Amino acid sequence: MAFFDFLRTKASAASRTFVTNPNQPRWTPRDYTALAREGYRMNVVGYQAVNRVADAIATIEWEVWKDDKPIEGPHPLKDLWARPNQQQSRSEFLRANVGFMLLSGNGYTEAAEGVRGRPTELYALRSDRMKLIPNAEGQVERYVYTNNGKKVRWDVDPITGNGPILHMKMFNPLDDFYGMSPIEAGAFAIDQHNESMKWMQALLQNSARPSGALVLKEGANIGDEQFSRLQGQIEEQYSGSANAGRPMLLENGLTWQAMGFSPQDMSNLETKYSSARDVCLAFGVPPQLLGIPGDNTYSNYKEARLAFYEDTIIPLLSQVLGSYNPWFAEPFDGAYLVPDLDKIPAIAEKRQEKWDMIDKSRELTINERREAKGYAPIETVVPTENGNRLLGPERAEAAVNTAEGKALMARLGYGS
Repeated sequence: MAFFDFLRTKASAASRTFVTNPNQPRWTPRDYTALAREGYRMNVVGYQAVNRVADAIATIEWEVWKDDKPIEGPHPLKDLWARPNQQQSRSEFLRANVGFMLLSGNGYTEAAEGVRGRPTELYALRSDRMKLIPNAEGQVERYVYTNNGKKVRWDVDPITGNGPILHMKMFNPLDDFYGMSPIEAGAFAIDQHNESMKWMQALLQNSARPSGALVLKEGANIGDEQFSRLQGQIEEQYSGSANAGRPMLLENGLTWQAMGFSPQDMSNLETKYSSARDVCLAFGVPPQLLGIPGDNTYSNYKEARLAFYEDTIIPLLSQVLGSYNPWFAEPFDGAYLVPDLDKIPAIAEKRQEKWDMIDKSRELTINERREAKGYAPIETVVPTENGNRLLGPERAEAAVNTAEGKALMARLGYGS
């Protein structure tokens, strides 16, 4: 117990102020269902923004490394990451996990343990069904998942903080336990975009005209029977998109007085585009990638796509790796995941431009060029009287500066 108490004393003193009543459940402090419905299911911009980010993470190719080098041949972590569970492939699993995190600010992964404590399956859990229970130290003590009236509980190791549940969360300045989603920051823009779409739909269903009133001229009068007949005609013959453009016949001094704003008066289309750009800003997706006009931050699609990966995808990928790799380290004996960024088209194009500059440089030697590209220095085999001789990188550098060496390098595609 003395050793355990010693470890306890290393905990943050401020963390104890996170909770006032230990062992009480903490629910997600927001309406996840409403945010997911309004910002994803009913908003095409939010839907596409979430999918673009989740798809970009899910389509990245991965390698399994150990001791700073790739693992050759089969490995348990390779098998797990290729097929996290029987219902989902790796890409489907990552799409779900990243999608939940973007919509709620929190992503939960359950590890089903097999032999030797190694995870045999991974599951992405819905954020709105999960609650955490803190202890007196202000640390998470237990996770509780509720679905269809059934509860599943997972305890957290009080020393390491590890357990069968991995909780990834985005930064939240107002909550100590739960993350803040981008959809919260873009909530007003999402509401504006949804309302503009509803307004345009209602306007189209009303013959694309703003609302108005029938006004009697001074001294004119209509009876109840005439009023009822006129009201029925308006509802049946002049309302709805099918009756658009039909002229209205007025009698007894009636005139039509518009009481609403036209689309031009409202500048509704520009309001819709402006709110759509704000939604993209919340998720870190350049509007050009979603075909939204009016934003010229990037000169072309290629530049916008590169910025999307460098400013949004790679930072989010670092967060995902920073959560999964420490979680996998102990059960998989130090093995960890490494994304293959060279195979991302947007980044590969930028890297190719850099390599072209390196190849055209006259100040760099061949081995300096190879080092800048991440390759090992070359060694050269030269014929001698006693047979072939292997030269190390330094002497090989001198050898390739001969006329024969330069010709060889030219054939291999290196600049002079």
